[in-house]
Amino acid sequence: MSSVLYDAQGPRAKRRNILYTVLFVVCAAAVVWWVYAGLAEKHQLDWIKWEPFFTSSQPWVTYIWPGLQNTLKAAFFALIIALPLGALFGIGRLSDHRWVRGPAAVVVEFFRAIPVLILMIIANAVYSEYTSISTDDRPLYAVVTGLVLYNASVLAEIVRAGIHTLPKGQGEAAKALGMRKGQTMVFVLLPQAVTAMLPAIVSQLVVIVKDTALGGAVMTFPELLASVRPMAANYGANTIACFTVVALIYLLVNFALTSFASWLERWLRRNRKGKTAAPGTVPGGAPETIGTPSLVIDDGRAV
Repeated sequence: MSSVLYDAQGPRAKRRNILYTVLFVVCAAAVVWWVYAGLAEKHQLDWIKWEPFFTSSQPWVTYIWPGLQNTLKAAFFALIIALPLGALFGIGRLSDHRWVRGPAAVVVEFFRAIPVLILMIIANAVYSEYTSISTDDRPLYAVVTGLVLYNASVLAEIVRAGIHTLPKGQGEAAKALGMRKGQTMVFVLLPQAVTAMLPAIVSQLVVIVKDTALGGAVMTFPELLASVRPMAANYGANTIACFTVVALIYLLVNFALTSFASWLERWLRRNRKGKTAAPGTVPGGAPETIGTPSLVIDDGRAV
């Protein structure tokens, strides 16, 4: 069967691909068996090391649940602060005024170039030196600050790129209706760009959830991954079992986030499709000028 991407395979190519597939499966099986044999030899697969997670609630209540709460708390605060900041700087980079566009670009490029771990360490030092935040709360503040500074700059680029993907006719139609630049951005461009930006925003949210682990590794922030060390020490050095359980929890949390984002994206597309501006008015209350084209928002087209 031919395709626009490749030609149909001949008999020799089919035999070669089957051979490569068999070799890959054999190599993969050998690697899996090697890992399994190594873990079994070191008694990491013994039931006694996995039993606490299935027969007792203590590891969940004492270690995993508090760590998961701190992870979600830091990610939540970082997201609700970084999203509006990112949108603000992203729109600022699109400004026609150089005195707005220039500083916004400098801030975004500066914090986007610095590793988030360094931002956390600097924030922790600043809070320790110049604030009266307690030692127990300082790691949370430092982690959230580092995540906000870095991810707000990344989200700013996502917002700028999302608005740039819209057809120019959207802004031109809004301008023809007498809408100001602020009204065009808030009521026409941003609502349509949100759907296009949603997958990238959710990907960044997944990054935020995972980057909270940096605070546990460097600044004793008691997040989910940091719970592995005391938990493994308390249950007979079952490090592999603890890491496996924590990894599965991260997988479930991030899968839930991406699934919700996929549902939200479909819902936004379904509700946006076919919607038009109210007769006689445009969004924001500006009167519709007689003889000017009407703005129709329908799958990114402007008429």
